[in-house]
Amino acid sequence: MRTIPVSALTAALGSAWVFSSWAMTQPAPQAAVTAPARITVLYDAFGKDVAMTKDWGYAALLEINGKRILFDTGDDAAVLAKNVKAKGVDLTKLDFVVLSHRHSDHVSGLSYVLSVNPQVKIYAPKEGFSIFGSDLPSAFYRKDDSLPAAMRYYNGAPPETMKFGTLFPGANIQLIDKTTEVTPGVTLIALVSDTPGTRELKELSLAIDTPNGVVLVVGNALHDTYRVDFIAPGHCTGEPTFTALQKAFGDRYLYAGLGTTLSVGADPRAASIQDGARVLDDDDSRSYRTLLARSDDLREPSVAIVQLALLQ
Repeated sequence: MRTIPVSALTAALGSAWVFSSWAMTQPAPQAAVTAPARITVLYDAFGKDVAMTKDWGYAALLEINGKRILFDTGDDAAVLAKNVKAKGVDLTKLDFVVLSHRHSDHVSGLSYVLSVNPQVKIYAPKEGFSIFGSDLPSAFYRKDDSLPAAMRYYNGAPPETMKFGTLFPGANIQLIDKTTEVTPGVTLIALVSDTPGTRELKELSLAIDTPNGVVLVVGNALHDTYRVDFIAPGHCTGEPTFTALQKAFGDRYLYAGLGTTLSVGADPRAASIQDGARVLDDDDSRSYRTLLARSDDLREPSVAIVQLALLQ
């Protein structure tokens, strides 16, 4: 077993979190990396890139181990399209998309993604009566054999499994309800939110083996007992938490505003600075508060991009 201390690059959606050691039972793949591993923030409510539009929501492109993975799609298809163009990102070349949960500010940009890449594989959490589509055993509803057939659902002979529609008809969506390795070195982790206001919300986290450790895109709350080397909070974290994390981590706090590209490596500090930004400034705070006030999803589960550094 390999134990890995945490080096966190977090783009978070909730209150404060911290991650501890991660136990791996298998070594990381040794496949050659063709390009620098990086994470680019494509959608958020604060940032320095004037060519991009700030909005309440989240999306990030992960380029790691030769894979290109879009994590969430933001709240507005037009805004996502503009931001993708501004960063020169080609969404026709994706290995797959991961939708962390069903909230609109994480999935509404999917219509744009599908317009340019209609057959892209999409992983989403499996829920009953989900916007992503679902299926349930017909035993989920109560039956009464005393009724005449004409008064019974399906004339009293329902299919064993009942399938339900999706807001994205024709999309190549695969529903995930248990931890699954979807391709070598890439694992989806099925979680259930315990955040007040979203309890029982199904979520997906993403784990990617890299030569430098494991990169996680996680949906869960962090705890103060965990060790974190680097942290870069983003969407829905909240300004008080930004301030607290900045004080706690000092120069190990990484700015992750809209348009920022975070380097995945042993020490991401130098390569992850955009325009000299270290912390949220007054402009960031104003845009963040304005968009927060317009958001309907004021309570969300935590999501974080986390780099776990290999124990030397």
